[in-house]
Amino acid sequence: MGIVEVIEIPRRQKEENNRSTTAGLPDVASIVSQEESSIEQEILSLSKEDLMKKSDEFKVKANKFFGEQSYDEAIQLYSKAIKYHPTAILYSNRSFSNFKKEFFVSALQDAIKANELDPNYIKAYYRLGSANLALGNYDDAKKNFQDLLKKSPSDNEAKTKLKLCTTLIKTKLFEEAILVTTESHFENLDYESMVVDDSYQGPHFKGETITKEFVYELVEHMKQQKFLHKKYVAKILKQSFEMFKQLPSLVDIDTETTQKITICGDTHGQYYDLLHIFEINGFPSQDKPYLFNGDFVDRGSFSLEVILCLLAFKLLYPNHMHLTRGNHESTDMNRFYGFQGEVVSKYSELIYDLFSELFLWFPLAFVLDKSFMVVHGGLFGKDGVTLDDIRKIKRNAPEGNDKELFQCLLWSDPQPTPGIAPSSRGVGYYFGPDVTRKFLKDNNLSGIIRSHEVKEKGYQIDDNGALITVFSAPNYCDQSGNLGSFINIGPEKIKITTFGHVSHPPIAPMAYCKNNYF
Repeated sequence: MGIVEVIEIPRRQKEENNRSTTAGLPDVASIVSQEESSIEQEILSLSKEDLMKKSDEFKVKANKFFGEQSYDEAIQLYSKAIKYHPTAILYSNRSFSNFKKEFFVSALQDAIKANELDPNYIKAYYRLGSANLALGNYDDAKKNFQDLLKKSPSDNEAKTKLKLCTTLIKTKLFEEAILVTTESHFENLDYESMVVDDSYQGPHFKGETITKEFVYELVEHMKQQKFLHKKYVAKILKQSFEMFKQLPSLVDIDTETTQKITICGDTHGQYYDLLHIFEINGFPSQDKPYLFNGDFVDRGSFSLEVILCLLAFKLLYPNHMHLTRGNHESTDMNRFYGFQGEVVSKYSELIYDLFSELFLWFPLAFVLDKSFMVVHGGLFGKDGVTLDDIRKIKRNAPEGNDKELFQCLLWSDPQPTPGIAPSSRGVGYYFGPDVTRKFLKDNNLSGIIRSHEVKEKGYQIDDNGALITVFSAPNYCDQSGNLGSFINIGPEKIKITTFGHVSHPPIAPMAYCKNNYF
């Protein structure tokens, strides 16, 4: 499906940040409070049988939305069902919905409540174990699955996940033990000694400078589900590493480039949808610059193709292809959501280790035309953060105060209510429109463009354009049914283009997540 819609909105001006940071905000808290008060009054007037009936009505609706992967709606309806008649099943279902949204803290809290209400409810133990796994609480997850096996000794899935927990605990201990090393995988990388057999029929990366012919041949080669020779993969990674190490944590892009640039959100291993973006909007070039805003890998089973394609264009057009680090450019996420398994399956552990080290050096944010900050996640749990604070982050090894800023840039999400709150993801914060406007005012910016969240239309505009979310993986994980989008910034207007998904070879998302973690 090609272009679905093109919309234009006025480009927001910096002066708009001078108005009150609470003016014009919807009083969401008041609306929610009124609704809760109405429900509480109704609950007092109903019999036990009527309360159970009302709860079941909301449960049926919630189950329908869950089946349609509309998890926000499902969570809201499960919450209403719980108010009328709380049960372990309802808390377990809401836990699973929160898990699907990657709200792992909320998923864990609901699983704990489900387990308290019914210690014999088996699914509650699965929810507990899965949430703890996602949060990296491997010891707790191990206990959850041990408890499950006491209730159901023949449960093979629980046995598999218990074994997985034991493996992850050992892996974590090993990784912590070797953390002191500063040795780089790239230091001893000798791709020149790798022999390209005569039987190899793919593109050849000759010389030290990548060529347009090689990149376009690579794009088509991977489209045909063929692999680039490991020598050339290593070469692309080594040259990319040397380039990214020289970049600052926050990169400034000039006015001329900003007015041509296309900003894309998460692509998540959907290579054929990435190529569809290029078909619609044009392939990267000096006249067609791009900024891809993180989460290139995981979930989709063509993550290797996506990241190799983007890196090849980065080497070809270093000043006109820009890549932000997302929360999925990390070892923990890659282990769980497929990229590690994919790279090891297609190449080797060494190639995966090279990717992992390279990801540490991706920039954390961009500023376009001294007006718009582009970041994968969002803002911070404290006031007074400046662009210079971001510039100073040691992104390859964040320590001290840097760590919190680093995590927020990759993980935080906006909320409609003012202020900040701990994130249900377990990392980062929720930040309100007032937080956004104050950050923009303090740093003399017009707006923020971020990604990180699936949106039904492929985008979301908040607070009159002060914050825009862009997501570029249509029909996310082959099931969400959402559109994708990309953004172009003009001198007076911002143009948002939405598009549908295209077909891809019959390899399901998460196909390389062999351990079935969740």
